[in-house]
Amino acid sequence: MARLLHERFPDIELYDVELRGGRSSAVTVFIDRPGGVDLDTCAAVSHALEDLRDRHALEVSSPGLERRLRRPDHFTRVVGETVALRTETPRAGRGSFRGRLTAADDHGVTLTLEEGGELQVGYADIARAHLIYRPEKQRRPA
Repeated sequence: MARLLHERFPDIELYDVELRGGRSSAVTVFIDRPGGVDLDTCAAVSHALEDLRDRHALEVSSPGLERRLRRPDHFTRVVGETVALRTETPRAGRGSFRGRLTAADDHGVTLTLEEGGELQVGYADIARAHLIYRPEKQRRPA
């Protein structure tokens, strides 16, 4: 799928794929590109994935402003941003954390927590994580 998308849409990145089973299988394909993704782009990618659409319910979407972070490259791209994450195993009696992502490498991430302190978490211990969207404050004219 990634190869097909790259051949037909060189500026589009396959950000993530989500599979849901059950009574009827569904596939959500998250795409991204510089400048963002619009409805026409999603429709074009959906059309290009016709074989997949014939076998499954298919949704093509942007990962959004508060995008899920699953892979190491997702985390390394947003170093310096605010993220929320939930750990598989509780730390100091809690499993949910929020803070500025200060480092990410092949093994895990480091957060500077909003309430103070630092948290280091390996990828295997991250149950779920996502970017927190914070619009820049508008500047008032001087």
